[in-house]
Amino acid sequence: MEQKNFKRTTVTAALPYANGGVHIGHLAGVYVPADIYVRYLRLKKQEVIFIGGSDEHGVPVTMRARKEGITPQDVVDRYHTMIKKSFEDFGISFDIYSRTTSKIHHQFASDFFRKLYDEGKLVEETSKQYYDEEAKQFLADRYITGECPHCHNEGAYGDQCEKCGRDLSPTELINPKSTISGSQPVLKETKNWYLPLNNYQEWLKEWILKGHQEWRPNVYGQCKSWLDMDLQPRAMTRDLDWGIPVPVEGAEGKVLYVWFDAPIGYISNTKELCEKEPERWGTWQQWWQDPESRLIHFIGKDNIVFHCLIFPVMMKAHGDYIMPDNVPANEFLNLENDKISTSRNWAVWLHEYLEEMPGKQDVLRYVLTANAPETKDNNFMWKDFQERNNNELVAIYGNFVNRALQLTKKYFQGVVPAAGELLDVDRQAIAEFKDVKQKVEQLLDVFKFRDAQKEAMNLARIGNKYITDCEPWKVAKTDMERVKTILNISLQLVANLSIAFEPFLPFSSKKLRDMLNVTSFEWDQLGDTDILKEGHQLAEPSLLFEKLEDEVIDRQIQKLEETKKANEAANYVAEPIKETIDFEQFEKLDIRVGHVKECEKVKKSKKLLRFTIDDGSGTDRTILSGIAEHYEPEDLRGKDVLFIANLAPRKIMGIESQGMILSAENFDGALSVTTLTREVKPGSQVK
Repeated sequence: MEQKNFKRTTVTAALPYANGGVHIGHLAGVYVPADIYVRYLRLKKQEVIFIGGSDEHGVPVTMRARKEGITPQDVVDRYHTMIKKSFEDFGISFDIYSRTTSKIHHQFASDFFRKLYDEGKLVEETSKQYYDEEAKQFLADRYITGECPHCHNEGAYGDQCEKCGRDLSPTELINPKSTISGSQPVLKETKNWYLPLNNYQEWLKEWILKGHQEWRPNVYGQCKSWLDMDLQPRAMTRDLDWGIPVPVEGAEGKVLYVWFDAPIGYISNTKELCEKEPERWGTWQQWWQDPESRLIHFIGKDNIVFHCLIFPVMMKAHGDYIMPDNVPANEFLNLENDKISTSRNWAVWLHEYLEEMPGKQDVLRYVLTANAPETKDNNFMWKDFQERNNNELVAIYGNFVNRALQLTKKYFQGVVPAAGELLDVDRQAIAEFKDVKQKVEQLLDVFKFRDAQKEAMNLARIGNKYITDCEPWKVAKTDMERVKTILNISLQLVANLSIAFEPFLPFSSKKLRDMLNVTSFEWDQLGDTDILKEGHQLAEPSLLFEKLEDEVIDRQIQKLEETKKANEAANYVAEPIKETIDFEQFEKLDIRVGHVKECEKVKKSKKLLRFTIDDGSGTDRTILSGIAEHYEPEDLRGKDVLFIANLAPRKIMGIESQGMILSAENFDGALSVTTLTREVKPGSQVK
């Protein structure tokens, strides 16, 4: 596709649901790449606006409110504040971060819908939907549970079975129930307004399949798979009491579909910003309706259909809007080889990370970009996080910067020395980083953020190799003029690093500029070998990055292990009851109380403990039990336990075991010896 020159760029980042925090999957999929791109455009002095905000309508919000016994507004107020602060602290540089419960948005979305309605662009249809007669309301898909017709999971939702992953419709569920009242819902007719996607199918094919073949393969492929099928009208209204009321007579009790109102939030938030600062931003129409403006959506792969098909059809039907020039959607990021899940709390939450890893925003930004799921799902591992910090940020980037600045302080009191005659090693280093600007730009222009960051880090590798090869600490013994040249070139590389990493690691670049005693650099200076002038006074150097010790990472891993155990406990289902036996069979078992006189590990065995039991007979008995991995011997000495007294003796590792101590097996495989709540004499029978 021929590249078009645009006057300005509108960048949007998917609106997170205000019913929970932001986790690393959101950051890797949407917000870090969006922020990198916007910072890059700003550095190039291009006209750009960065729009974000909270998505505050929809069923997930109402479900959380109902669960906590509060209002939906209480829910969104809490999480909007949390999310906005987390983004600010993490350096996601939105020009505005607003919300879809604002008055401006409500009015804008209502007017947008009304225009489509008045011009006959929407289709009114009556359909049957589940209705809760006790609660006296229609049920959204997530308010209906039942048995999945495919895997027979009894807790499937009306839109999806989370056990087998199949998409469902509520009418497919076996024995559906309302999550509100618990009653069985009935099908009842209701009227809604639909967007006839089928009327725009040929236009979508022409616009996307022919006009945007440069889109990422995962985005283009998903669009094509949808467009190869017959698109169907999609309801733009819902029977709910939380949302923007449908601005049509006879639509009482209905609100705009959340996927109709949420993307309009990009436009209404732009309008809000422009009305606050018109002298800086101009009008919102310039950003959304001027053909010389370019629109870029940053989203995760689960939002591709909405941003590439439904929202463009809405804007096409309206008639006044530009279409997205690119939608660089990422795939999913997994956590420790498991899918990130908010319902299972299997996530690294941004607000918690910022509390537990203060000052390390850029470490997370670096790792998430290095592992960016740009065309396929990728994985976040805490050990990889540690290794990339220690072996790349500390050992390569930070090490080079520290050596260059500390040596300049040592030999020249922190003043930039003049470069003298260049040797081949100098010319080679200069030549290697001359084209870094072109390489980074070429990659960022096509949204290859992972590769672009690699090029920036390659600049640090060049610097590290150069200063290692030149060994100025040795040369200083015989030739200080040569040291001046080595450190001048090294410092020029350091200054270049602060520019190259600015879009990726803004906090570190700011810290590095402070050490260089420079307020700012221009992007056009990237690749320049004379950024820092002779005689410029540097500030006091300090470590740019810190090594992460094992205990810091182990705490994070342990935190996830505790989450996993909690999930296993919550989802634990007891083993099926064994086959029924007669009471006479039970009576054959002689279960007694035994007092543990001695307990010790069996040599050459990892599992066995040897018990000496007072069974009340006057003669001690020996019992072996395979619980050594669950107890230390001293924990059991002096305890009263239950054992089967009439089990036939059995030799194990040459020791005769005269019975079996009873233990309960927990959901995680841990064994717990059965004990008593009151003192009972040894030999007492269990009845």
